[in-house]
Amino acid sequence: MRTDLFQGHDYYLMDELLTDEHKLVRDTARAWVKKEVSPIIEQAWEKGEFPRHLLNGLAEIGGFGPYIPAEYGGAGLDQISYGLIMQELERCDSGLRSTSSVQSSLVMYPIWKYGTEEQRQKYLPKLASGEWVGCFGLTEPDHGSNPAGMTTNFKDMGDHYLLNGAKMWISNAPFAQVAVVWAKNEEGRIHGIIVERGMEGFTTPTMHGKWSLRASDTGELVFNNVKVPKENLLPGRSGLGAPLSCLDSARYGIAWGAIGAALDCYDVALRYSKERQQFGKPIGAFQIQQKKLAEMITEITKAQLLTYRLGQLRNEGRATSAMISMAKRNNVHMAITIARDARQMLGGMGITNEYPLMRHMCNLESVITYEGTHDIHLLITGMDVTGFDAFK
Repeated sequence: MRTDLFQGHDYYLMDELLTDEHKLVRDTARAWVKKEVSPIIEQAWEKGEFPRHLLNGLAEIGGFGPYIPAEYGGAGLDQISYGLIMQELERCDSGLRSTSSVQSSLVMYPIWKYGTEEQRQKYLPKLASGEWVGCFGLTEPDHGSNPAGMTTNFKDMGDHYLLNGAKMWISNAPFAQVAVVWAKNEEGRIHGIIVERGMEGFTTPTMHGKWSLRASDTGELVFNNVKVPKENLLPGRSGLGAPLSCLDSARYGIAWGAIGAALDCYDVALRYSKERQQFGKPIGAFQIQQKKLAEMITEITKAQLLTYRLGQLRNEGRATSAMISMAKRNNVHMAITIARDARQMLGGMGITNEYPLMRHMCNLESVITYEGTHDIHLLITGMDVTGFDAFK
């Protein structure tokens, strides 16, 4: 088992901008990760399974719906606290953060924002405590970057809805108790509907063969004439904007999480550069290695400033979808570049599981693609600054 030696890196004294609560939340998450997750994460990744015994611990550190009000089981924290938790989780593994952020932003968030009071009381406390795990059904086999083209649909059968279709690349699907599914009604309008495990015709096949996010369980959602009670419809909002607002929350969490992955890679590379001797001195004494490390901490610091400001705007309700897209795209690209450079600095050792670099590299290949690809987020920014829609 690898000992987690990470101590944190704060080149621009960002801690001075955080409240005592922010630092307590971050340090609590970091301590839990070091004790409970870091020693087992390599084995979980190689096995290709999410370590489900961690669910209770994730709940205890606020990893499930940290900004959900306390009356529904959440911690009632602000958006910066949420981001710091995501940073600490992804500092360990992107799959760990994914399990948490899906539960928080893609399952609990829509139920809280768009559900009825009865739905909030029924689902949110169990999701916040980790007793139940949820998943989010938007992406389909033939519709990824174009979710408006979805074919999953439901019909009004009088006393219930009849749901048909399929979703793909769904985190948490293999063991989730509930799924927030986005489907079209008979008029073609997109609605959210809560589907529970055990409903006849609802299956969740596990997807195999992944070389990325291996410590996160991924599956499909298949609906074959599933009878869903009418009270399971989310009434608060319909249309494509509803699921996209959930993705805004998740993408915001990813922007913070990617910083965590980058910090871990930088930390490993920096420590190795001081210990590894070549040509009679530590490799960190050579110019090209210093160039790499200097560029790493510069890009990390820029991402920290960008994301902290985004958190302030989220707290004020002023962050736009385009702002979130910029941060998600920038920070994930930053993290994957640092992971690759750090891997090179360690030479052959960088590809072994003695160090986390290759695992971070593989994981970030998914993160740069899911919840809006690198290029899609570029076009969102392009549309925002020019006013021209390149998607049509």
